[in-house]
Amino acid sequence: MSGPFESADGRGAWSASATRPPRPADDHAVPRARRVSSVKLVVAGGFGVGKTTFVSAVSEIPPLTTEAAMTSESKEVDDASLVGTKTTTTVAMDFGRITVDDALVMYLFGTPGQERFAFMWDDLCDGALGAVVLADTRRLADSFVALDYFETRDTPFVVGVNHFPGSYHYPIPEVREALGVAPHIPVVDCDARNRQSVKVALVTLLQHVYELRRAALVP
Repeated sequence: MSGPFESADGRGAWSASATRPPRPADDHAVPRARRVSSVKLVVAGGFGVGKTTFVSAVSEIPPLTTEAAMTSESKEVDDASLVGTKTTTTVAMDFGRITVDDALVMYLFGTPGQERFAFMWDDLCDGALGAVVLADTRRLADSFVALDYFETRDTPFVVGVNHFPGSYHYPIPEVREALGVAPHIPVVDCDARNRQSVKVALVTLLQHVYELRRAALVP
């Protein structure tokens, strides 16, 4: 007697009884879970420029920070004269998250500002889509290390000019010239304390990355 998957002559042909029965009309397929993509963005800049504040302002989760108290020994190497209210400093990184929609999540990584922690930058910036370099117009030279770093790595970046109480509000073209930033790199005003202002800086970065990639595809 032939089995359910054999013909009468035993040649192994599929029999009619082996075909899949039709699915009932009310048997709906379970929808597949939508794939979630993630992107990594970096927030960099000099000591006390507002990186931790920037990440905290926009993160949907309590940000992971690695703040340590500033000691008397650090005063020998960290100039806090223009950030007199600052009592802590980032010694490893800041981390935050933004869910754009059910298919895209952005992770923010803030770098430490002191040059003695620069050895951590390669790990923090590895795989980053782009970066926001924060600048303080009272200490523009503190931004040069970050600018040089991302230019050398060919990592797309924008500059966010973070304004502090009592600092002079220089026109963006003057800031661009002082920093020596190329004309195609966006430079925007930014208040690291304000969520909407931070979002504008991040959207500017994403637009910049998109434009660079689109231009690379055009022959």
